[in-house]
Amino acid sequence: MSRRYRIGQAIVTEEDARFGAVLAEAYRTRQRPICLCGDTGVAMYIARNGDQFLVKRMPLSGSEHDPQCHSYEPPYELSGLGPLIGGAIQLDPDSGMAALKLDFSLSKRGAVKSTGGAAQDEGSVKNEIKKLSLRGLLHYLWHQGGLTEWTAHWAGKRHWFQVRSHLIEAAATMTVKGGSLAERLFIPENFRLDDKAGIEQRRAAALGGIRAPASGPKKLMLLIGEVKEFASARSGRKIVVKHMPGFPLMIEESAWRRLQKRYAAELELWQANDGFHLVVIATFGVTQSGLASIDEVALMSASEQWLPVENTDEQRLVERLSRLSLKSVKGLRFNLSSTQPIAAATLPHRRPRPAALYIVPPDADDEFEAALSEMIAARGDVEPWIWRVGEGEMPPIPIG
Repeated sequence: MSRRYRIGQAIVTEEDARFGAVLAEAYRTRQRPICLCGDTGVAMYIARNGDQFLVKRMPLSGSEHDPQCHSYEPPYELSGLGPLIGGAIQLDPDSGMAALKLDFSLSKRGAVKSTGGAAQDEGSVKNEIKKLSLRGLLHYLWHQGGLTEWTAHWAGKRHWFQVRSHLIEAAATMTVKGGSLAERLFIPENFRLDDKAGIEQRRAAALGGIRAPASGPKKLMLLIGEVKEFASARSGRKIVVKHMPGFPLMIEESAWRRLQKRYAAELELWQANDGFHLVVIATFGVTQSGLASIDEVALMSASEQWLPVENTDEQRLVERLSRLSLKSVKGLRFNLSSTQPIAAATLPHRRPRPAALYIVPPDADDEFEAALSEMIAARGDVEPWIWRVGEGEMPPIPIG
């Protein structure tokens, strides 16, 4: 079904021969397309990718679209995103930009020193989460970049250049302390031997502003990349990132031990599955000698399609969903601890109602069950599907 938009005084569809020209003009004049999937319409924005113009939904406006609209997205309250809205993530409806509050620093006083960088609070549950953790930021970029979505109709698999493009586009809609997040984010481009010198020059230019000064505060940058290996160093360890040969990230031995303990499940999944990816997000500085040194770090395991996966139960669910023609959206935990329920995935375009898929681990306690019941009751417009792992095999997926 072709989508209809109101742009200025005109109503156009994606099939109109003039659609591309209308989008180009609207982009130039800063007009917002209005998706006409419902009675009141939903504001969207236009993104440019080279010579191509694309209509994108405004941040976190997915639930305002009709469930049968391609831009529909289940309510963010079903994931760890809910507690962050209005606090750690503050949206400007006019500009479509999201101002982020981070619980980690992008500057450092004294020597740049690696720490474990806890990505989530596994202790007590707080009523409010006012700042975004390092892992929470990675999840938000993944979510906003559309990298949690999949359908079997998308032939083949995603590649790094596509992942990188989606993340950069998502970062362009976010600010940190009034500045662009994209300007503090480094994501390595695909390495090509025939462009080795050019790639190294562009990397040096991007990181030139964070080389440690002789004294005073030191600027840090964010890195997102795919881990190639963890290698030994004379002192500590080094994380070797794909597409960044000859530019390892140094991490102290004590921080490495904490990282192994905190992300044991992610490391096990990656080591056990040749097709899996291990994504690293880190704040890092560059010493005066030119070495990259990690300050804080978090990890995320992802399937062959780059869909985030926390454990083997989610892995089985994602594998089954990836074979469906029906679009699925992987749920993310953001700042929430593993003792709190989230929708592991949603089927946003399922008829007659969208479905939320919940996994109850074998060790779930009464508090987990109560929180899950409350979450399900609050969203009567979404049909729940529950897999209680301790009770047996996965139930059939509710595709219709």
